[in-house]
Amino acid sequence: MSSPNHSVPSAWAKRMGYGGLVPFTFLALATWVADPAYRAFCGSALLGYGAVIASFLGAIHWGLAMRDASRQSLALLGWGVAPSLVAWVALMVSPALGLLVIAGLLWACFAADRVIYPRFQAQEWLPMRLGLTLTASASCIVGAAGVLR
Repeated sequence: MSSPNHSVPSAWAKRMGYGGLVPFTFLALATWVADPAYRAFCGSALLGYGAVIASFLGAIHWGLAMRDASRQSLALLGWGVAPSLVAWVALMVSPALGLLVIAGLLWACFAADRVIYPRFQAQEWLPMRLGLTLTASASCIVGAAGVLR
């Protein structure tokens, strides 16, 4: 009997990952359809959620480094905190600009993951990450446009 492949996202990981898109899509839509008095709030909520998710994506790299002390490079650990710092700055600018920063940051995280995940035999997560990144970043762009209108 072989052991399960832990580098492949489980059904629960997929459900939770795709479920995490609900706030992105709901809040992006809300910036367009909510009462005008609430659109800015929806944009700020979307920005906050995007910042939290970007921080989570960076933290994954610390988790990877923690699995193997010989791989705790400054680059890996540094990248692990970079999304949090960029997301923090995004929270201090206008919601529309912040959402565009988060959209770009999500793609930067994906680009880094395409390089780093294979080094940790986690490349099977990349197709799911691509779908999540596409939807989350598009939601941020739609939300930025909704806040500006």
